[in-house]
Amino acid sequence: MDSPSLLTTIQAEGGLPASPRIRFNKEGNLLAVSANDNRIKILATIDGLCLMRTFESHSLVASRVGIASEALIKNGDTRSSEGAKPRVPEELLSPKIWKLNEISDPSKLQSLRPALKQIRLRGWSTQIQALPSWHLHSMLFIYFGSGLEMTLIRVGRYKATTKATPQLVQPASGILMTNDQVDARIEEVVHCFALSKNDSYIMSASGGKISLFNTITFKTMTTFMPPPPAATCLAFHPQDNNIVAVGMDDSTIHIYNVRVDEVKSKLMGHSKRIAGLAFSNVLNTLVSSGADAQVIVWSTDKWERKKNCVLQIPAGRTPPIMSGTQVQFHQDQIHLLIVHETLLAIYETTKLECLKQWIIGEFSAPISHATFSCDSQLVYASFLDGTLRIFGASNLQVRCQINPSAYLPSDVGSPVYPLAIAAHPQESNQFAIGLTDGSIQVFESLESEGKWSTPPPAENGASSTMPPPHAPAPPAIPSDKPQNMD
Repeated sequence: MDSPSLLTTIQAEGGLPASPRIRFNKEGNLLAVSANDNRIKILATIDGLCLMRTFESHSLVASRVGIASEALIKNGDTRSSEGAKPRVPEELLSPKIWKLNEISDPSKLQSLRPALKQIRLRGWSTQIQALPSWHLHSMLFIYFGSGLEMTLIRVGRYKATTKATPQLVQPASGILMTNDQVDARIEEVVHCFALSKNDSYIMSASGGKISLFNTITFKTMTTFMPPPPAATCLAFHPQDNNIVAVGMDDSTIHIYNVRVDEVKSKLMGHSKRIAGLAFSNVLNTLVSSGADAQVIVWSTDKWERKKNCVLQIPAGRTPPIMSGTQVQFHQDQIHLLIVHETLLAIYETTKLECLKQWIIGEFSAPISHATFSCDSQLVYASFLDGTLRIFGASNLQVRCQINPSAYLPSDVGSPVYPLAIAAHPQESNQFAIGLTDGSIQVFESLESEGKWSTPPPAENGASSTMPPPHAPAPPAIPSDKPQNMD
């Protein structure tokens, strides 16, 4: 109300007239919208979904019938309804009420919280990533501790599970992958890393020079591009391990060739530091995002800007709490997940068109991180109040909510919350979070259920904008090629 800017729009899965009638409930968490064919659609926030769970089946049917009758009159049908029985849709005679799966009890999920002394982690977990690993079917994490060294943690050996004992992954030499030092407080350093297409190399920086590590020997292959500016985001080219996109804290993107030690192109278009980079090998594009809430699509043929957009951030959410906007491609390499502390959105990349969007409520904690599941059918998101939510990727509807009481100990002295979230590369119902107390925690749905929840029933005429899942390609076998990273 205090700004003329449009906050958001929603198609409500289609089927709306040109000028639908709308009305909120008193709490503002349910919105009734008139639809075509004398139907009513109800839009709900998380609180609204919880409110609807309390309705009894018979009262829900009665209310739906009453609303339907009222809608007939308001839509211009002046025929007398006195003495007439309203037509009840067949699906309402035996309704199946979908419920949000809300988990508050630790017994309702399987989780693993490794002891800090056991895996010797220190400090703040600022970034983790589950690798599509050559360590069989284990879950392998890259983790930054309080120093500038990276730690690899493996959960499971032949099958990842929350019952497995986490293990440090280290070569016999005991070498640590340690980033270049900088003259800055470690709390202020921006850690970033990228994994090569064959899992053989990790490129990483912690405010200083960028380091290239061999993932088998942990040896430092080379260092390059000393600051300033410092690197804040890294991404390997999907077809050429020798080409890497380097996002900088001065808002530029450098396209760097490792083999010849040369910056081939310098991309300019953002106004604040780069927070996200993602390549699509199908579209031959690079997508960048920054702390300026801008998303830009670049051609990888000539490194030219093709399209750009600025996210419509809800009013009253400045200054930003987190470092900026994140981007990740769907498995089809066409659709794009955009993550901001105030919203999640699915975009079609060629037109840079928003297909679905979910905005946090007025009193909701900001989003700290989000990621697709390995089959891109779910979106796992973490929030700064410790809440974890699992969304359907096709419509960004919340399917499951994990409350902090389900996984955080009650005797924690200072606030603990997740800063990073990572999906298992092969198991779609497993994910992990990195917490501010320097620990990681792995989650999976109960074995008896096999998944986090059932999706809500589809609306009439609704269609998914996302492709069906397909089996991921098997991981590549790494090889040690220090001179040529092909």
